[in-house]
Amino acid sequence: MAEANKATRGARPVLGGMRASSYLQEHQQYRPPQPDGHEGIDSIVERTQSATIATTPPKAISRYNGVPSPSSPPKIVDSGLNHTLSHSNCQPAPGTSSDRLIATILYKSKSPRAAITDYPVDRNPSPTRSPTKASPSIPPNMAPTRTLSQFPLEPPPPDPEPLDHLYGSYISPLCLTSFLHLVSSLPHKQGSQTLTSSHRCLDNPTHPAVVELTFSPTPDPDYLTLSDLRKHELLYRFEREWNVDVILQPDTILRKYPRLVVFDMDSTLIEEEVIDLIAASIGVEAEVSAITERAMNGELDFSSSFRERCKLLKGVDADIFTKLRDVITPTKGARELVKALKRMGVKTAVLSGGFIPLTSWLAKSLGIDYAYANTLEIDTTTNTITGEVVGDIVNAERKRDLLIEIAAKEGISTDQVLAVGDGANDLLMMKAASLGVAWNAKPLVQMEAQARLNGDTLLDLLHIFGLTAEEVNVLIR
Repeated sequence: MAEANKATRGARPVLGGMRASSYLQEHQQYRPPQPDGHEGIDSIVERTQSATIATTPPKAISRYNGVPSPSSPPKIVDSGLNHTLSHSNCQPAPGTSSDRLIATILYKSKSPRAAITDYPVDRNPSPTRSPTKASPSIPPNMAPTRTLSQFPLEPPPPDPEPLDHLYGSYISPLCLTSFLHLVSSLPHKQGSQTLTSSHRCLDNPTHPAVVELTFSPTPDPDYLTLSDLRKHELLYRFEREWNVDVILQPDTILRKYPRLVVFDMDSTLIEEEVIDLIAASIGVEAEVSAITERAMNGELDFSSSFRERCKLLKGVDADIFTKLRDVITPTKGARELVKALKRMGVKTAVLSGGFIPLTSWLAKSLGIDYAYANTLEIDTTTNTITGEVVGDIVNAERKRDLLIEIAAKEGISTDQVLAVGDGANDLLMMKAASLGVAWNAKPLVQMEAQARLNGDTLLDLLHIFGLTAEEVNVLIR
C-alpha cells in the first residue's frame, strides 16, 4: 500500500522560473541589475554620476563700493520698532524694596494766574510807593502762605516768571526736565544710584495736560520725608512757574486700586454752599456767608459757628430743601466720576457739614452708597425751621470717625481710602485716608492736604490712580 501511494505522489515544485535564486534576494529593495532588463537603484546612481552635467557659469557678484546705482538707489526703511533698554521700573533685586515715587502732574487749564499786587500798609516793599489798601487774603491756590499779614518783615519774593505761556499751555518736555532737575537738587542717600525716570502721557501724547512721572531714588527720608516734600518751597514755586498741580505718591500697588472714596458735598460735589442759599431766601446771606468763609478757612470753630449760622435760619419754610433741588449744580464731572468708581467696584460716601435732606437726595441722584449730614429741627405746627440742630454735628472729628466707621463696615483698610474736600473741617478725614485731596480748596487746606487739585472737572481724580483718558472714557460710557 505504501508503495502504491508513493507511485502516485506528484513531483516537488522547483524555482526554475523565478529571476532570483533565493527568496531574500528577490525581495530586496535595492537589487543588482537583472538579465531581463530591470535596473536597480545602484545602477541608476552610478550612471548619473558618470554623466557629464552641463553647468552654467556663476553670475558675477559686484561688490558695493559706496556709490549707489542710478537704476537701483539705496532705500532707508523705518522698521517701526522703538525700544529702550531701561531697568528703572523693573522688579527690584532680591532682598531690596522698591524706591520709587509717582508724580502726577496736571496742567491747570482753567486757573487764571494770580499775582500779589496788594501789600499790608506797614510792609510795603517800596518806601516810595504810596500805601495801598491791605488785602485780607491772597488769592486761592497760593499755598503755603495763607494771608499777607503772615509774610515776614522783608518783602515777599516776587512771583516766579510764568513759563507755560512760553512753551505752550500744556506739560512740555522742558517742564518735565525742570521737575527732574528740582528732584535731583534735593539731598539723596549717600551712595544711591543716579536719578532715573520714565513718564506716561495720560491724555494727549503730543500736548499732554496730565503726565505721570516715575522717578527713583527718592530724596533721603532722614532729611526730607514725603510729607515735607509735598510742602517744599521749591515744589510750590515749580507749580506756579508752570501752572500745574503736582501730586506725589509712593509707587505701590494700593495706589492703583482704591476701595472707598469719601467726598465733602458743598463746593466739592456741588458748586454751591447750601446754607448760604437758604440764608439768601430770607435776606441774611451776607451774615451767613461771612461766618461760612471764616469757618472754612479754619478761623472759627466749626461746630459753634454752624449753630450760630443755623439760628439765623429760624422761620425758613421747611420746603426750602425741595425747592433748592432745582438750584443745586453738581460739580462738573461728579456724576461721571461716581459712575466710573462704581464700575471699578469702589464704594463711595458723602460726609457733609450741610443738611441731610439735600445730602440724601444728591447721594441717591449720583448713586453714592453712604450719606451723612446734619439734621435741622422742624416746627411741625408751622412747618418751619426752628434754627436748632438735632443730634451730633457733622464736624471735622465726626467726618473722620465716619470715614473709619464706613471703612471698617466694608472691611476696607484705610490704605485704600481716598478723601476729597475743600474746607478746614475736611482736614481730619483727609489725614485719616491714605490720600487727602484738596479740591479747589481754601488756602489753609491747600497747604495742609497731601494733594491739591485745582481743575475744572472731578474726573481728574481718576488720573491719580494712573488711569489714562482712554481708560476713563471706557468707564464712563
